[in-house]
Amino acid sequence: MGLDEALIVSSPLVRQGRGGGTWSAEFPLVGPAGELVDLRRVFLSHGIASLPPMRLDEKAWTFEITVPLGAVGARTLAISQARPGHGLVSVAGEPLTSEVGSAAIEQVRHVLSLDLDLTPFYAVAADDPDLNWVVRGAGRMVRSPTVFEDVVKTICTTNTSWGGTTRMVNALVEHLGEKAPGAPASGPHGRAFPTAEAMAAAPDHFYKKVAGAGYRGAYLKALSTAVAEGRVDLESLGRISRDALSDDEVAAELQALPGVGPYAAAHIMLMLGRYSRLILDSWTRPTYARLLGRKRPFSDRTIVRRFARYGPYAGLAFWLFLTRDWITDEAPSYPWVQP
Repeated sequence: MGLDEALIVSSPLVRQGRGGGTWSAEFPLVGPAGELVDLRRVFLSHGIASLPPMRLDEKAWTFEITVPLGAVGARTLAISQARPGHGLVSVAGEPLTSEVGSAAIEQVRHVLSLDLDLTPFYAVAADDPDLNWVVRGAGRMVRSPTVFEDVVKTICTTNTSWGGTTRMVNALVEHLGEKAPGAPASGPHGRAFPTAEAMAAAPDHFYKKVAGAGYRGAYLKALSTAVAEGRVDLESLGRISRDALSDDEVAAELQALPGVGPYAAAHIMLMLGRYSRLILDSWTRPTYARLLGRKRPFSDRTIVRRFARYGPYAGLAFWLFLTRDWITDEAPSYPWVQP
């Protein structure tokens, strides 16, 4: 597909349905330059995609996320495969206006990173025997509707087990997030991620006793208060171009935040579409060694050198190298996606 054709099919609202109390719309599964998109690979791009207010059903390949949609409040969007080359977003409850529906589609495209042009990355990967498989539609990372949410979730992954991360995020969403229509009476699902204002207003004992955040509670409280008071503008980091603010500058701004070190900054930058940093931690280092049949981890310098050819996409290449086997079959996700 050429660029002109891709721009034609990327109109924000292809089809709508209003039957049965459910609003739905199709959207094209292509990047800005017509790049193929493997929806399964996006859904399974990283663990954050399984944390509330997101939820993935791997049997039905349906991804849910609850987001605020302006005046209508929080609504749960269900994203799935539709006809060839298109995804489908559905919203239960009262039908959405065309304006709110367009906003929902924009949220979906942002969350699935469909607005990022990955053709420069694919051009390098096509000549790499270890990564040429990615050109069949891999590489897009699920990201949160806000940078604030990605920063908070990342802080909740530091120095803890995945169970600890899940417990913290579940508590934040269940007790501080806005409920969507039809949300269960308890639990985190069907609720949007809490705003900075809601988290700033939560008392210290909430973070200690309910969220079980430990020392991170002070970081989360300080970060939320700074964002709520306008002293920190995280969302600008998701909008500003690399020409206006370099990756080094973004990393420095992130590491100035409470609870964000080099690992967390690299993780957050992956969500920002800033792929130059490699996530080097207690999981990635041994996983890389295992995949290369080595018992002892490589030095960080050796790992960085292996992916240096990717330049600003080095971190993305490293992450995809590590996570290829998260989907075990080699066939493209959908029969119309050709290698």
